[in-house]
Amino acid sequence: MTELNPAQASSRRTFLQNTAVTAATISTLGFPQAVHAAESDTLRVGLVGCGGRGTAAAIDALSADPQTTLVAIGDTFPDRSAACLQTLSDTPEIASRVAVTEDTVFSGFDNFKKVIDSGIDVVLLATPPHFRPEHLAYAVKQGKHSFVEKPIAVDVPGVLSVQKTCEEARQKNLAVVSGLCWRYDLGVKETMKRIQDGAIGEIVSIESRYNTGTLWHRGHEPGWSDMEYQIRNWLYFTWLSGDHINEQAIHSLDKTAWLTGDTQPVQAMGIGGRQQRTDKKYGNIFDHHVVFYEYPSGVRVFFTTRQQDNCTPFVDEIVMGTKGTARILTNRIDGEKKWKYRGPKPSMYRVEHEELFKSIRDDTPINNGGYMTNSTLLAIMGRMCTYTGQDLKWDDVITNTERLGPNTYEWGSVSEGTVAIPGKTTIA
Repeated sequence: MTELNPAQASSRRTFLQNTAVTAATISTLGFPQAVHAAESDTLRVGLVGCGGRGTAAAIDALSADPQTTLVAIGDTFPDRSAACLQTLSDTPEIASRVAVTEDTVFSGFDNFKKVIDSGIDVVLLATPPHFRPEHLAYAVKQGKHSFVEKPIAVDVPGVLSVQKTCEEARQKNLAVVSGLCWRYDLGVKETMKRIQDGAIGEIVSIESRYNTGTLWHRGHEPGWSDMEYQIRNWLYFTWLSGDHINEQAIHSLDKTAWLTGDTQPVQAMGIGGRQQRTDKKYGNIFDHHVVFYEYPSGVRVFFTTRQQDNCTPFVDEIVMGTKGTARILTNRIDGEKKWKYRGPKPSMYRVEHEELFKSIRDDTPINNGGYMTNSTLLAIMGRMCTYTGQDLKWDDVITNTERLGPNTYEWGSVSEGTVAIPGKTTIA
């Protein structure tokens, strides 16, 4: 793969000299990297992907376990690494354990290899999801425990690759913890348990909504190549994000999967398109999807997701059973015996890292590979239905071989893909 074009990005050393987080700044922060590196019970952490989610994941990881130290970070763009490092260094809770040096800040397309090869124990993978299969495969090959942001791929070949990698991680006794964070929320876990114990009888149907407003756009600066523009605005390109049904709404689909025992639907139908975000700057993703999933048990999931402004927002699952109903994120059950969760509500983002590190220290590494790959396939199945306008069976999906995106990565022209038209777009 190709490194950053020198005309577009400064070298790592020059970058550090030219940004707010200078080498001098790093040296004056007094990071005790030598001390932590020498402690056998200290887990050395690396971060790949320095956007907002990656930066937050690093804060949560260091906050979750006082015997952790961040020693390396990497991002495609040096300015993102600089901003991330500045934020981490300015966060009092964890600043003393940010032991990143001038030589352990990496950029370019192969930054993930350099981070993973920096003597770390645990890697946090938080790049755009297109890159996740390759990054996780390398992390497991090199014997690293991993925190893996959602979703884990944008296409079926990517998911199958992650399934294989997670099995290799299991054989190597390595942890793979998913960023599908609701699985670690105490209120949601208790609500799910009560439903599974029969609080609303047999589940008949699930209404799932992830209806929100629009998100950020970083513009198009002069001198950016197609590749740079698309990666900086990765949300809007299916090859990078998998569309918002995959990148954002997977949280809701994951809860429906949890409710249905992480099994696979028989078939699905979908309707979707773009009404507000029709400008070229929004790439080729839709702004709404409606998908109905049918399971072998007869349970039906009625799912909607929308990213449109000035529309009613709603994110939750309404579960209808033979003896009552439940609201998952509201943590409420209305049935023969009403119930509302009133227990502790620690940050689920923090809890998932606490459980990751505990499992490593207890030598019982968590492996979330099963549900994180199944839920990603649900999202891809929904997108395939809405893009094509066709009802699809599960076998139609898991046998699909289309790989999204370029085969090589370099700063230049890259196709952004066309906007799908139901009835005309076909499965490749």
